[in-house]
Amino acid sequence: MGAVKRSADVLLADGSTVHLRQIRPEDAPAIVEFHSRMSDRTRYLRYFSPYPRIPERDLLRFVNVDHRDREAFVTVSDGRITSVGRYERLGWDSPEAEVAFVVEDAHQGRGIGSVLLEHLAEAARECGLTRFVAEVLPENSGMLRVFGDSGYQVHRRYADGVVHLSFPIAPTERSREVQESREHLTEARSIARLLSPRGVAVYGASASGQGVGAAMLGNLRDGGYTGELVPVHPAADRVAGLTAYRRAVDAGVAIDLALIAVPAPAVAEAVADAARAGAGGVVIGSAGFAEVGPEGAARQRDLIEAAHVLGLRVIGPSSFGIANTDPEVRLNVTMAPRLPSAGRVGFFAQSGALGVALLAEADRRGLGLSSFVSAGNRADVSGNDLLQYWQDDPGTDMVLLYLESFGNPRKFARLARRMSRVKPVVAVASATRPPGLAGDMPGPDVHAVTALFARSGVIRVDTVQEMFDVGMLLAHQPLPSGRRVAVVGNSSALAELAVVACRAAGLVIATGYPHDISPLASAHDLADALADAAVDDGVDALVVVYAPPVPGQLSEEDTDFATALASVALAGEKPTVATVVFGQVPPRVPAYPSVEEAVRALSRVVTYAEWLRRPPGVLPTLSDVDHAAAERAETAIDLLAAYRIPVVPSTLVDDEDGAVTAAAELGYPVALKAAGGGLRHRIDLGAVRLALKDPSGVRAAYRELVRDFGPGVLVQTMVAPGVACVAEVVEDPAFGPVVGFGLGGVASELLGDLAWRAAPLTDRAAEALVDEPRAAPLLHGYRGSTPVDRAALIDLLLRVGQIADRHPRVRSLILNPVLMRPDGFSVLHAAVEFGDAGVRPDTGPRRLRSP
Repeated sequence: MGAVKRSADVLLADGSTVHLRQIRPEDAPAIVEFHSRMSDRTRYLRYFSPYPRIPERDLLRFVNVDHRDREAFVTVSDGRITSVGRYERLGWDSPEAEVAFVVEDAHQGRGIGSVLLEHLAEAARECGLTRFVAEVLPENSGMLRVFGDSGYQVHRRYADGVVHLSFPIAPTERSREVQESREHLTEARSIARLLSPRGVAVYGASASGQGVGAAMLGNLRDGGYTGELVPVHPAADRVAGLTAYRRAVDAGVAIDLALIAVPAPAVAEAVADAARAGAGGVVIGSAGFAEVGPEGAARQRDLIEAAHVLGLRVIGPSSFGIANTDPEVRLNVTMAPRLPSAGRVGFFAQSGALGVALLAEADRRGLGLSSFVSAGNRADVSGNDLLQYWQDDPGTDMVLLYLESFGNPRKFARLARRMSRVKPVVAVASATRPPGLAGDMPGPDVHAVTALFARSGVIRVDTVQEMFDVGMLLAHQPLPSGRRVAVVGNSSALAELAVVACRAAGLVIATGYPHDISPLASAHDLADALADAAVDDGVDALVVVYAPPVPGQLSEEDTDFATALASVALAGEKPTVATVVFGQVPPRVPAYPSVEEAVRALSRVVTYAEWLRRPPGVLPTLSDVDHAAAERAETAIDLLAAYRIPVVPSTLVDDEDGAVTAAAELGYPVALKAAGGGLRHRIDLGAVRLALKDPSGVRAAYRELVRDFGPGVLVQTMVAPGVACVAEVVEDPAFGPVVGFGLGGVASELLGDLAWRAAPLTDRAAEALVDEPRAAPLLHGYRGSTPVDRAALIDLLLRVGQIADRHPRVRSLILNPVLMRPDGFSVLHAAVEFGDAGVRPDTGPRRLRSP
């Protein structure tokens, strides 16, 4: 079997990119050049001697590795090798390998060592290695820090003037935390540099002022950008009243960002020019890439690969642009001549075409933005990168996402859970489930996917309108402390609509409400009623509905309903939404054209607030799992055995004598089941015969089953009866692996009575799965029955959740039925679908996703 090819684009501590790949024999001249650029001190710390040049014999060994017992990676930046990391097995079939790496002086302190260690450890584990050893000089503090801060349990020993290190390379909870922390830091920094650039180079702005590039340059200039503006033009000396340059570097100013709006064939050269000027990233507004077909997709892949080697992040292609309303920056690199006012909402949009409309709607609603990014084709920078940035951004309190697809669903779910604990995330995202890794296997329906978002803390909405509805409420109102709603207004018809909408949304009408203040009530009456509701301990939120009276019925002072509403809605006591029929609405008060829209937005926020109040739960450690056996498993029985989930023995037979023999081997009593067409648990159709005590009973049952259902009969050991349940794993396109649980039976299947959670399951997620199906009372002693073993069921689901999380080659897993009893459970049938493990997103060492 050939060696596995390994390469990745990775982010470094300063937010720049490099390309990491395996060393190749043809790298020999580059390795010699790399060695010559190192200082004497760096060579001494790596080789324990001056080592001024590499002998030919050593050079051949360095660049020729077998990728099993000896592996080496290099990082490449702007076409030059900047570091080398390698391991070498200590003897034939030894589980240990010596690891070492060296980084060019100019690139030290950028986090390259930690990236090399992550990728070397992954490669070593896949080749059967379990431990790294290293020898480091005591004065090499940087290398000692790389190992010490890795999250591995490093054992140190000092002898003969050298620090000897040894550590197992299996991932630990701590090593994962370290890796995710570094990922967060690097991705956030890469975005921060783009949104607060010291200088912007603009490619594609015509001297005539016509075209996309010129428009975006004009918006940037007229928006009051506080940094340096550098138009780059092949012929003109001035563009948009600014001095133009042939190359960005000629301007002699710090360039952090480039805007590129040239034809697609010229984009690569513009990217290279921006890199030579020191840019950290580019916004590509140009079209003609993946959106136009296979040829464009290939052009896009080449572009991103080249940009990453040059150290650049890429927003786009086909990006509508980016913006930062911070008065210290005032960055408007978009097609919108006017940005919404400065505020505290971060906004990510995948669609470039909708960009103008989205910004215009935010402006119309008075929803102030902190920053805005349109990802276009999302070839590199994605919503995940922005979540990393906005989590720590002091100028952002809430995030709006317009998502058309998920590039890395597992990572999105992980980041969203973390982000939503500190800042609300509202997402327009598809709730449909297109065929994913699970093929045509069943999975969460539309409502279940919405619930999955909610359980990750994300407020999923169906439309852009809803996104802004919820955004306005979150931006200007406190979170509700419960579901009790006071409906207050001067229209009994509107109030009744509000009551119906609240109950349909799962909200509770507070005691004493709705409160109808009558159509002739004054503004003072409305203010008093709202104030009473705001201080009512039995009220968690207010829904205000009113229609102004007929002109002339009340004095001008008595009709100032806007002020009356604002006096309570903006006081910050309790969240308030309003529906006003013909009338002025105070600024910053969440008001909606219909009662149903107001209540829908409120219910979304109530659900989020409830999620926020619940403890997040922990991931229990399952110490008795044989992970190595699970990796080797080729059947459902073997996989489940590795996770200590027993399956009741059974034998498939195709003749009557075989059935009798199998029954004798399994031991009486036995059950016979029709094996074909998913009938093996359909007692209601007569496809199962139970408690057969002797050969004659087995023969009779076999003949009947074959007669009614065709050949193929399963003989299985009888177990005590219980409540039939179903547990399953599927790969969802929005969340990666998810675990479903419900009760068995035709009625449950018909109604889709399954609860879902993203894997891996925390203890609280497993508990919630048990209680959530509508038929769950059957597990808890319904109508005097004995409750099942809840602890055993939760433990089973935790194990299924870990299978889903740790084994990407498991595309689907179904346990059906699982008989739950007061004394435990029995799994009667299990089916698994294995596939190519590949590289599951959000696992393994850090890497930028492939374009």
